[in-house]
Amino acid sequence: MKIGLLCSRVRVEEKLLLGVLQERGIDYARIDPRDVTFDLAGDELSEFDAVLVRCLSHSRAYYITRWLESVGVPSVSSHHVIATCGDKMMTSLALEEAGVPSPCTVMAFTPDAALDAIEEMEYPVVIKPVHGSWGRLLAKVNDREAAEAILEHKKTLGGYLHSVFYIQEHVDKPGRDIRAMVVGDQVVYAIYRKSDHWITNTARGGEAEVCPVTEELRDTCLAAADAVGGGVVAIDLFETDNGLIVNEVNHTPEFHASVKVAEADIPGAIIDYVMKVAEEGR
Repeated sequence: MKIGLLCSRVRVEEKLLLGVLQERGIDYARIDPRDVTFDLAGDELSEFDAVLVRCLSHSRAYYITRWLESVGVPSVSSHHVIATCGDKMMTSLALEEAGVPSPCTVMAFTPDAALDAIEEMEYPVVIKPVHGSWGRLLAKVNDREAAEAILEHKKTLGGYLHSVFYIQEHVDKPGRDIRAMVVGDQVVYAIYRKSDHWITNTARGGEAEVCPVTEELRDTCLAAADAVGGGVVAIDLFETDNGLIVNEVNHTPEFHASVKVAEADIPGAIIDYVMKVAEEGR
């Protein structure tokens, strides 16, 4: 079998994944989306039995996985998972439809409608872009003046990213949240991400600590992964008085902070799953 690793930048995660492929003697090739073109009537990547998608760009991952699907090459993550997880509103809808606990979320398309929604939700609330990662462009809104200012900024900036208003209740975290990774039907690891700031992403300075995988955590993560289409996904969760709730699901999870503390072979588990997908697709 031959495996493709689709990525433009080779980060820590990609180096670890490439290392596993090399150590196991698996036939593979790196595919840089910046260097290749895809003939919609062609089959340029048909030599691969599966492609592991590690694109930083959502648009590249979105379109290339749809093309791979058309030529019969399975990808991890699949086009369906990327289309769902790459859009926070689509993720929220998938979780809601599956009955997975998640923060109260409202969508609006004009600043006036967004302000009305915010006023009904009680302050503070969180405004997020529907596309994005690493905790970028999140805004915790504590009062009406802040809400009016942020909504005016988004209206003035314009563009697709700022034309959809995605508003969530603010969940008061105990100085941390939980990041867990699901690979197939297994929760491979879980960590706490601790920070004095309300944004706890490790990309924003959050510190990683081992989190025990309880039965509740395992069941919630597997339900969330199943809701978006499964495969290899990272689940971000909040602890509340009423149990765990799912904040977001990521289809191309980073794990450079997790490998330092988690007692799990994260890249090995991912490659195991990719090989399983490749075998099933033959």
